[in-house]
Amino acid sequence: MHLITGAAGFIGAHLAHELHAEGASLTLVDFPADELKASNLNGLESHALLNAADVFEKDAPLPALSGVDAGAIQAVWHLGANSDTTTRDWDHLLHVNIGASQQLWRWCAEHGVPFYYASSAATYGDGAQGFSDYTPPEQLTPLNLYGKSKNDFDAWVLEQVASGAPTPPHWAGFKFFNVYGAREAHKGRMASIIWKAERDMATLGRVQLFKSNHPDFADGEQRRDFVWVGDVVAQMRWVAAKRSPTGIYNAGTGSAFTFLEVIQAYFQARAEAPNIEFVPMPEKLAGQYQNFTRAEMGKARDAGFLRSATGPKDGVRFTLEGMARLSVRPA
Repeated sequence: MHLITGAAGFIGAHLAHELHAEGASLTLVDFPADELKASNLNGLESHALLNAADVFEKDAPLPALSGVDAGAIQAVWHLGANSDTTTRDWDHLLHVNIGASQQLWRWCAEHGVPFYYASSAATYGDGAQGFSDYTPPEQLTPLNLYGKSKNDFDAWVLEQVASGAPTPPHWAGFKFFNVYGAREAHKGRMASIIWKAERDMATLGRVQLFKSNHPDFADGEQRRDFVWVGDVVAQMRWVAAKRSPTGIYNAGTGSAFTFLEVIQAYFQARAEAPNIEFVPMPEKLAGQYQNFTRAEMGKARDAGFLRSATGPKDGVRFTLEGMARLSVRPA
């Protein structure tokens, strides 16, 4: 059995459906979802579903897991989080992204269950210290509170290990870069560039991209490590199956693509001529916007993960095909 938090979310749902297709038994944990998010669980009705609010009660040692047979759990996949990069509610992030993660880490350590969790490339901030997963968290300065919460948990994990405190028998954190794919309809403004493009085309008939807010980048030439969701799920599962060295891994492609390159791949997949409008960046984003990211994938490669990354041309096509198959599209 596998326990997945954030199971109705984007990456969690992809992992859950993949494991389900292989016949695995699942315990799915998430907050009650709206219709769009709940649709990510369609086809998984045969598995146990726990309310995250019951699992992660404040100041309680995971009461909802008291009836779960820990010995039957092959792995805990902790993908649930508040991923809003613009939130200013530190108390909520402290509870959901740090406290709940610490609770689950301790539970896995106590019960001998492998633990795999979602970190984020937001921990790297403006990239002044590079994008190496060998860089200690204390040397990084995230640009927003969401990134800080992820970086703080990474630091706490490494402190637990260094101090000799109990740890899960195997563990890994994954710094997700700009992941895109199907099953993002519920994410709203936190959705990937492809879902935003679909929404723009449905409502405006054109795709809007932010104008550059930095003299080193022309409009649309900002670069990110855009990674297809199938690649990050494959990496997570490989690390777990191979019991590769414990640690925090980048989950990206190792390449930086411009927003224009990705949107051109999008229009190519739709067999349409590009129709792009550049719009001013919202003021609240300007001070925390990552104009460049590129995962250094050396640690994963050294561990033996040699899967070739899916480029935008194929990744965008897979995304649109997945959206059509699921019949869920941005409105």
